[in-house]
Amino acid sequence: MKQTALSFLSAILLSAAASYASDEKLVTCSSAIKLTHIESGSKYYLLSDDRQLQSGSGQQLVTAVENNRTPDGLWQIREAHDSPVCDAGTPIRCGDVIRLMHVGTGRNLHTHGIKSPLSNQHEVTGFGSGQGEGDSGDNWTVVCESGGDFCKGGRYWGRD
Repeated sequence: MKQTALSFLSAILLSAAASYASDEKLVTCSSAIKLTHIESGSKYYLLSDDRQLQSGSGQQLVTAVENNRTPDGLWQIREAHDSPVCDAGTPIRCGDVIRLMHVGTGRNLHTHGIKSPLSNQHEVTGFGSGQGEGDSGDNWTVVCESGGDFCKGGRYWGRD
């Protein structure tokens, strides 16, 4: 009888450990992550700090750099603007709309109709009060490429 109970307990613990290990690969609400530029082979990381653009909107500068060790590259996953609070640890699904708050400044990754002076595409900036507040220009849709490195189980945003 002891052997059967021990085997059963071992099976439960192994199942829980396997579940936890796979959950570690999911991006969740309140996670602090670094965003890489996939087209460069993940060589560049999205970074921001308290500097302001000198043209365009004049909002907080967001750029890409090779240095992956700087804390200026951390972004926290938050619920979309005007959405219910996203509880810490809730996995982010492919297709979810989220905000990315810069950990160092509290401003959100933001886009709007102003053209970037460098790329002539939409400018991407840090925006808001510094407490994660902003507007709908802070909302981003999670797109998971089917079978891609960051698509876990076909339904969730995963991490390396």
